[in-house]
Amino acid sequence: MDKSALRSAIRQKKRAMTENQIDAASERLGQMFASSELYQKAKTIYGYLPYNQEVRTVPMLQRAIRDGKRVAVPKVYGDEMRFIYLDDLSAVEKGYAGIPEPIADGPIAHDLTALVLMPGLAFDRQGHRIGYGGGFYDKFLAAEPTHPTLALCYDFQMLDHLETEEFDVPVDCVLWA
Repeated sequence: MDKSALRSAIRQKKRAMTENQIDAASERLGQMFASSELYQKAKTIYGYLPYNQEVRTVPMLQRAIRDGKRVAVPKVYGDEMRFIYLDDLSAVEKGYAGIPEPIADGPIAHDLTALVLMPGLAFDRQGHRIGYGGGFYDKFLAAEPTHPTLALCYDFQMLDHLETEEFDVPVDCVLWA
């Protein structure tokens, strides 16, 4: 199945999920995330704010703040994505493609060891991912390759094998529920 068809099939499955299913899976993933070694070691989390039926990351990011970690979320500027530190996760508005982004343009996060939460539509056990097609995370990680990365997804997003391209950056760890 090509990337376009796979993206369409996964989007269809996500749209079929109920709020209760999303919340239950997100809660399980939040527990898995908080107990992961990558989370435990991280001083900074570069997270993302959920859009549509994505895993509900806000409670995870709120916990990270309570745990004394710095949290930053992405903001898109043209074809570039920067992470902005955010202490108040409600200080956001719709940005690129309707995705929630910080209202402020700063402070810009700069922690080369920050754990990056990777959104995506499909993943495999080798850490390969198919994103939404913008290439923002691949470009970001090509410029800052020292970040550990972790993806959260629903069980149907986890596949046996994904075809990837040379510019696709694999994820260090994938958690699914």
